[in-house]
Amino acid sequence: MMPRHAMTFVLALFLSSLAFAPRAAAQATDWKQIKAPALHAFHPEQPRRVQLSNGMVIFLQEDHELPLIRGTAQIRGGSLNEPADKVGLVEIYGEAWRTGGTKSRTGDQLDDYLEAHAAKVETSGGADSTTVSWDCLKDNFDHVFKVFVEVLREPEFRPDKVDLAKRQINTAISRRNDEPFGIARREAAKLVYGADSPYARVPEYATVAAVMRDDLLNWHRQYVHPNNILLGIEGDFDAASMEAKLHEAFDSWPQGPAAPKLEVSFHGPKPGIYFVAKDDVTASTVQMVGLGTTRNNPDYYAIEVFNQFFGGSFSSRLFSNIRSKKGLAYAVGGGIGTNYDHPGVLRLFLGTKSSTTAAAIDAFNVELDTLKTNPATPEELTKAKEAILNSFVFRFDSKEKVLRERMTYEFYGYPADFLERYREGIASVSIEDVSRVAEKYVHKDQLATLVVGKAADFDKPLSTYGPVTTLDITIPPPPGAAKAATASNSAGQALIAKVIESLGGAAKVKSVKALREKSTVLAKTPQGDMSIGMEEITAFPDQLWQKMRMPMGEMTMVISPSVAFMKSPMGSQDLPGAQKEDGLKELKRHPIFVAQHADDTKFIFAAGGSEKIGDVEAQILDINADGAQVRWYVDPQTGHILRTSAQTIGMSGPGEQIVDYSEWKEVEGMSLPFKLKIKQSGNDAGSQDIQELQINPAVDPKLFEKPAAGAAGGN
Repeated sequence: MMPRHAMTFVLALFLSSLAFAPRAAAQATDWKQIKAPALHAFHPEQPRRVQLSNGMVIFLQEDHELPLIRGTAQIRGGSLNEPADKVGLVEIYGEAWRTGGTKSRTGDQLDDYLEAHAAKVETSGGADSTTVSWDCLKDNFDHVFKVFVEVLREPEFRPDKVDLAKRQINTAISRRNDEPFGIARREAAKLVYGADSPYARVPEYATVAAVMRDDLLNWHRQYVHPNNILLGIEGDFDAASMEAKLHEAFDSWPQGPAAPKLEVSFHGPKPGIYFVAKDDVTASTVQMVGLGTTRNNPDYYAIEVFNQFFGGSFSSRLFSNIRSKKGLAYAVGGGIGTNYDHPGVLRLFLGTKSSTTAAAIDAFNVELDTLKTNPATPEELTKAKEAILNSFVFRFDSKEKVLRERMTYEFYGYPADFLERYREGIASVSIEDVSRVAEKYVHKDQLATLVVGKAADFDKPLSTYGPVTTLDITIPPPPGAAKAATASNSAGQALIAKVIESLGGAAKVKSVKALREKSTVLAKTPQGDMSIGMEEITAFPDQLWQKMRMPMGEMTMVISPSVAFMKSPMGSQDLPGAQKEDGLKELKRHPIFVAQHADDTKFIFAAGGSEKIGDVEAQILDINADGAQVRWYVDPQTGHILRTSAQTIGMSGPGEQIVDYSEWKEVEGMSLPFKLKIKQSGNDAGSQDIQELQINPAVDPKLFEKPAAGAAGGN
């Protein structure tokens, strides 16, 4: 313990020191008094550039923080270059390039090899390039790099993997109208660039079906040459040693033809009001679009600041005025789009309640008009520039990001120091510059306004703003799909009458309000056969309930005009719109439902031709069931439906579903099939064996109600 007189001495010394200590600076009372220090100079470590004699350009970026080595080969030529009748080719190519394996190893064998080496080699297709990349531990580089070179130069594109890639794209096509913002973005690109422009085209079933394995091999032969390749490598290596390995690997690879230059003209949209009807939503997606510009435009830096101030952040004018003050949007923003090699899209977007659609458009118009009368203020300019400059460093806070940026400049022919010029360019933007680019590029009368939503719920009709062009986003059917019958014929009417008689007669058929089935389904999956215990209730005309007991647990699916969801022990989830639509069409195609509408003028029955089904020469009956097409193959002696064919969405995507019916049994005065064999897109999809079938059971309407959010389990 310190003696008392020592404590007194120390205290006196401390107090005396305070008398001579400098007085602390006054505390700021306003955030504006706080002076931010100047930003540090920005000089990122640039990768080493090497060009081989065959034209391949290589960038080497050493980074010894972790024992990893990553690399990407970017090859000129992408989906912009694919033929218009084979849109989707590059997407298939990018997928099957890796999964299809090489001349010496299948894709599955590559999976096993790379997994054993804690590595990956991936391929992908893009708009203007395709890529092959790898990621591995430093110690495994030599092994993985050999695989990379093998994939790069010797792909095999095995047919089964090509077919798988095509099915995956077809699945995406079938669901592309589910999400309103995705619809708006796709259709806006068509308005700005033109529906036939390479910058707006999208795959269709027909263009995907047109792609053959030879197309992929020909693409590879045309584009994959060293003079079309940029190779960037980042990680824990010595640049000189790595360069030597790359010379050894690629010097002997001869040059090939250069990737062709894309020649496209840009005119911008036709001004006006455009509408996409989507009646299954409660909100509208609005986009006002026009033609933007490129990043090598001298106005680029001023455009960046304008975008930030006008619609690029939570503090932007659009966000502050339309969302925060007026409460008219849950998302809002936008600006003048800029791309490296072609004009971007000038896009102002918002999402709003259906009932405030017109009010939101009015708010957009007010902000556009106000740009002329109330340009950016000094405070808005300072806030926008500081937001860009203060966040800039985080875009390039790793050597890998700097490498990718440097490769981008090389790919598009930009100056090597474009990145380092950026901060100075932003800092030099003035209020006059922001006003100038707003006046130069943003013209309300030249914009196309696109609305995706439910017109019946709008606060004002869109025609208030002028003539409305309704856009048709119907997905064209796959090639080979049965043509919709346009008129019934006498043979068709006679054949449907024969079917009704075989089922039990018109009175019995019309008396059916619901069916309950218990069955065992054997489903064919990529992982093998799966046995599913199923209970199904079909409540005519338009409700379906299914409970499936699978090895991984119990699931319930419900489809009706008002709801469509899947329920599992983890909770419930809405089905995609395409799946709901397909389910409702499936209900319309149900043999009982079709038979009940034999006299309905919305149903068309056209007979013509025959086909051998087993030992029976079956008669063909094409049916349009109020918009849902199906083909029946009918035994002319018994009237039994032996087979049905329709376009549906299966587990592996959309395609033709063929169902063979057999083992007909009597149930409560009706003759119904108890055995179904199913094919999807030509492949065996499984079978269904019905153990119990009940006609007109008591049906609890609560089965078709969606559970409350967060609820789990099933009935």
